[in-house]
Amino acid sequence: MSSIDVPLHNGGFGKTARKDNWWIEPLLVFLGFSAFIVYSTWAALQGDNYTFGPYLSPFYSPLLMTSKPAWWPAILPFSAAMLILWAPGGFRLTCYYYRGAYYKAFWADPVSCTVGEPRKSYWGERTFPLILQNVHRYFLYLALIFIVILAADAYRAMWFDGKFGIGVGTLVLIVNPILLACYTLGCHSLRHLTGGRLDEMSKKPVRKQAYDCVSCLNRKHMLWAWMSLFWVGFTDLYVRLCAMGIWHDVRII
Repeated sequence: MSSIDVPLHNGGFGKTARKDNWWIEPLLVFLGFSAFIVYSTWAALQGDNYTFGPYLSPFYSPLLMTSKPAWWPAILPFSAAMLILWAPGGFRLTCYYYRGAYYKAFWADPVSCTVGEPRKSYWGERTFPLILQNVHRYFLYLALIFIVILAADAYRAMWFDGKFGIGVGTLVLIVNPILLACYTLGCHSLRHLTGGRLDEMSKKPVRKQAYDCVSCLNRKHMLWAWMSLFWVGFTDLYVRLCAMGIWHDVRII
């Protein structure tokens, strides 16, 4: 696809006629994403302190291996998290909301509406490498499976040495798949799958109801995206600090 020349607003990067503090949102997004990327990368490479009693960090679930397999490249560090994080990570990386957010915050493409960009042309997502973003619809299926897996982890977090119980960590693990479900089930791709291709929704009442439910969650997609991102990181942090003996898990029941 040929590029389209887009003149910079007022002739240069950051130039704009806006009087509001337009830079605050992309700055907060940059700081929020950067903090999560740094922490999640560090946590994934640790390879320990990811379990405490019946609690399992979502960064390591499902726990496929606890030791380095023979086929793993010797030059690469091994962690059980590295076997599974590519799936939920790929779903978020290619998410329609996240694309718009990190394009602005990291690439200044554009940094904000009616603000000058540091480039003179636009290729869209029909050329390499951004065309790879279209795999989002396939990562959706994996993300749906992970919700079930994390819900099972939340159930297992209710059993302490074979006896039913509720700890603060149990509640933390229960909230995690709920927020992830609100985020994933409000996905634009899922919305298209449930009813986006129908011309007359009234003739498909079941799909219309599903479409309406997904659309309801989709209206708050940004909110669910940030809440689930924060909570999945906090869940790992909670389990990790309990395993390290820094935090004490309070038993409620």
